[in-house]
Amino acid sequence: FIDPKMGIKSCHCGLSAISLEKDSRRAGMTIECEENAMTKIIKNVSIMCFHDELCQVFNALMTALSLLREGSKVTIFFGSRGINAVHKDKVNQLKCLPDMPKEAGDAVMKKMDEMNLPSVEDLFIMLIAEGATVLACPLNISLFEMTPSDLVDGVKVADPAKYYKEVVVQADMNLTF
Repeated sequence: FIDPKMGIKSCHCGLSAISLEKDSRRAGMTIECEENAMTKIIKNVSIMCFHDELCQVFNALMTALSLLREGSKVTIFFGSRGINAVHKDKVNQLKCLPDMPKEAGDAVMKKMDEMNLPSVEDLFIMLIAEGATVLACPLNISLFEMTPSDLVDGVKVADPAKYYKEVVVQADMNLTF
C-alpha cells in the first residue's frame, strides 16, 4: 500500500518501506515487496544471566531469541548461580519463584505448560542453532564444582578478559537478568 500524501509506505506483507524509488513511467511511488530488500539495523547484544530461577532464565533466553531473530548478534553469559542453568543435569530442574510458596511457583509452571512455551533446554537448542553465542563463567564452573563436560551442548567456557573487552564493551545493549 502506497499513499504518498500520507507518507504511509508498506506492502501487503506488512513490512514498512525503508527506501522508495520514484518510477518515472507512473505517478506515485513503487516498492519492491521482498523481505530481503528491507534493511535491518544490526545490534550487538550482551545478555548476562546471574540467576538460576526459571522465570529469570526463561526471560533472558526469550529476550535473546527475539533479538537474535530480529538480526542482532547475541552473546549470553551465565555466571554466579546462573551457571546452574547451563548445567546439562540441572537445566530441567530449575524452579519458578523458589522464594514464594510452592503453590505460586506451581501455578506459574502450569500456566507456562498451558501456553505451550518451549522449555529452557529447547531455547538453548534454538539459540545455539540460530547463531547465538552462549558462554559460562569459568570461575563459577569451578565454584559450583562443575567441569566443561557438564555444560549443555553448545555452551562454551568464556574467556573473561576477551568477553568483557570484545563483547560487553563493544555491545550496543547490555542486559542483565
